[in-house]
Amino acid sequence: MIDIGLSKMALIGVVALIVVGPEKLPRVARTVGTLLGKAQRYVADVKSEVNRSMELDELRKMKDTVEGAARDVEQSIHTSAEEFQRNLTQATDDAHAAYLAGAESAVVPAYRNPGKNWRLKRGAMPQWYKSRAGVRTKAQSGAARVARYRPQKFH
Repeated sequence: MIDIGLSKMALIGVVALIVVGPEKLPRVARTVGTLLGKAQRYVADVKSEVNRSMELDELRKMKDTVEGAARDVEQSIHTSAEEFQRNLTQATDDAHAAYLAGAESAVVPAYRNPGKNWRLKRGAMPQWYKSRAGVRTKAQSGAARVARYRPQKFH
């Protein structure tokens, strides 16, 4: 920028006092001050606008890179899903063909209903009901049961 020292400022002030005159100098100085303030604000606005546009360009570049990475991931997932679907279709076709080839010789057992199993019914009861009804929940061997409920000897 312009290097203005104290001696140059004094020289400008003396020239301005001679040219403008002592009665108009304060008004001219105020006008020059307001114009310089407006110029500084304008320069600051231009700088901030340039900075914003640079940041916007950087953000656009970043957005483009992120979108590209997302497209790559989506494409790889899509190809993996297609490959998995092809493999699954092939495996089911092979299994179906093997089943049809062995269907003449193999006999598939028919479904048999398990019937009413009292152990399954007992297992379906809630624990609070079992404890209230006095249902044994833990298996005990006969010897352990005898030892537990043996009457005490009186001495």
